Amino acid sequence: MAGLFYSSSSSKPTSSSSSTPSSYSRLLLLVTLLPLSLACFAFVLQWRGGLDDPATHWSPDHHHEFPGMASTREKRSLRGSRPDSGCVDLLGQSRAPSFPYFRDWSFDYQSDLNPKICITTSTSAGLEQTLPWLFYHKVIGVSTFYLFVEGKAASPNVSLVLETIPGVKVIHRTKELEEQQSKSRIWNETWLASFFYKPCNYELFVKQSLNMEMAIKMAQDSGMEWIIHLDTDELIHPSGTYEYSLRKLLGNISSDVDAVIFPNYESSVERDDIKEPFSEVSMFKKNYDHLPRDVYFGSYKEATRGNPNYFLTYGNGKAAARVQNHLRPNGAHRWHNYRKTPKEIKLEEAAILHYTYPKFSDLTSRRDRCGCKPTKVDVKRCFMLEFDRAAFIIASTASSEEMLQWYREHVVWTDQTLKLKLLRKGILTRIYAPMVIIQELREAGVFSSVVNSAHMSLNNSSSVSISRESSQQVTTGMRRVLEAHIDLDTESQASAIPPQSPPGLEANQIEQQLE
Repeated sequence: MAGLFYSSSSSKPTSSSSSTPSSYSRLLLLVTLLPLSLACFAFVLQWRGGLDDPATHWSPDHHHEFPGMASTREKRSLRGSRPDSGCVDLLGQSRAPSFPYFRDWSFDYQSDLNPKICITTSTSAGLEQTLPWLFYHKVIGVSTFYLFVEGKAASPNVSLVLETIPGVKVIHRTKELEEQQSKSRIWNETWLASFFYKPCNYELFVKQSLNMEMAIKMAQDSGMEWIIHLDTDELIHPSGTYEYSLRKLLGNISSDVDAVIFPNYESSVERDDIKEPFSEVSMFKKNYDHLPRDVYFGSYKEATRGNPNYFLTYGNGKAAARVQNHLRPNGAHRWHNYRKTPKEIKLEEAAILHYTYPKFSDLTSRRDRCGCKPTKVDVKRCFMLEFDRAAFIIASTASSEEMLQWYREHVVWTDQTLKLKLLRKGILTRIYAPMVIIQELREAGVFSSVVNSAHMSLNNSSSVSISRESSQQVTTGMRRVLEAHIDLDTESQASAIPPQSPPGLEANQIEQQLE
């Protein structure tokens, strides 16, 4: 009995010890197979397209790839044998721009961008300035450009390239155009009369207004919703908007607003050997409208650095106008309406970046465009702003060494202590977005490919016929503008707004007296 009890009790540990390894084996098998099964399941779903990746919703058009993806190999091939620096890109691992309307760098927007925005300009600049300016604004949402060209911009090598770019309308300053503009209603109105029959800047101001009048009609015929007059040394900075988008900015403007004013920032160059301002300048002086009053006037003398005003040139910004009936220019900086006083708002973050005298050669190039005498009396007849007058006299009378010394003292920011102080106060600011965009465009070969394709199509008869047809349409639209007649009231004759300097210290003194 005892033996039987011993025998049965001794068999229990044997059974327990055999079941324990079996449980561990099953548990180990389960732990191994479970993640493997989940991984296989996920792979099958991805392979069959069953996963809905939120990243694919970057654009309402699902068939579009992420910007720059398809052109990565092209970018590498364009760079050729250029050695990679091996440095880590401070902007991230990918150098592909992340703007949802690149359309894989084609920039042919057709009619899929809303609101439709156009820019008009009067320019004599070459391709080295115009192409970066033009494609930068395409990136931020501008679809159409009306380029009134003369000088270098009207030369065959330049205008041929510009005419091949989608959305660009090139209008040459021909004898026929001048004859038509001489019949413009503007000559019979008073709002621009104080600028008539004067040389240099005054002549340009009138010419810009006549071109703007023509561009309004072209914008209406093309179904544009917003029109902006901009020089080719100015870039729109749509700060504070989603995707850095001018479309988003203007699309969010209330429908009862007729015009929006962009305060301008002025470039503050830090070297005297700048060659490509859009790619080399990142420091700007902020506008009075974007600064606290006490900061502006408290730092006025330091920020002016002995120059006539806070800004070297103008400080009253530029405006975008809603395209509508009876719209007219009000000088190069504003728009007006023949039938009403436009409702305007001033933007609190977005700005116009004005690259003012960014290159030393700008002194002589501006001098060569004006035939005035370099005297204090005569320059007042030719230039509206004090700094332009002083720069013209220096460029006309000083030696090259004296000019360079003057340029360094009045334009170039060489005092590191002062720069740091004004940066901390917010008078100066760093803006990198335009620089990055234009550098990316250049590295992607956008500018060079446009030039190459234009030269390849030089003998293409179809492109010539299209250009002639476009010129005929422009002339027709111009005639409609010049022949139109509207009864004028007193309000519609509000005087044109010229380029104006920012408020000076005397304005602060007057305000304090009134208080």
